[in-house]
Amino acid sequence: MGGKIFITSSGYDPQLGKHVKDPYLGDSPTLGACRPDIREQLDEGDHIFVVSGKVKDTNQFVMGGFEIERKITAVEAFGLFPDLRLRRRDDGQLTGNIIVDAVGNQHVLDNHNSFDRRIKNYVVGTNLLSVSTAAEIAVARQQTLDALREILQRDGKTPFDLLGRSGARLTERQVEALRSWLTALKTATHN
Repeated sequence: MGGKIFITSSGYDPQLGKHVKDPYLGDSPTLGACRPDIREQLDEGDHIFVVSGKVKDTNQFVMGGFEIERKITAVEAFGLFPDLRLRRRDDGQLTGNIIVDAVGNQHVLDNHNSFDRRIKNYVVGTNLLSVSTAAEIAVARQQTLDALREILQRDGKTPFDLLGRSGARLTERQVEALRSWLTALKTATHN
């Protein structure tokens, strides 16, 4: 078991920025269209963690993480997760991380290149730990940078300094440490 932690795109923050559509950190966590490089590298039993994108004048935070239960194609995901099909929200932002249409072609709302690569290795997760309440997010914003420095044994002034564009590979010990920290954070905010 190992894993990967990465930063989502700039501006994407579930509380103060754009809607985060991928990864989906709900009942059935998934990573479907973004980061095909990470989805290719990881296997069942590995873990994925994601950090919010950079938003001006606010601390980024670990939004959550999950274990990879299985990897399927986007065409299979289309049938399994109809609520995660790509669509436009009432506010105009996109939501959903399944980028195929009903016949398996590229969805008209998906304007990215490398479609063939991006529809492989749709990750379906289990054992989700998600930072989602206002209290959890507030604590996570305060603790993320120090937690990442300690767990990764790296120095840096921002999550990007620690993770870079490609993210960071995680050992089993680091996965366990991240999960323990997130569990403690969630427990402390509910007392």
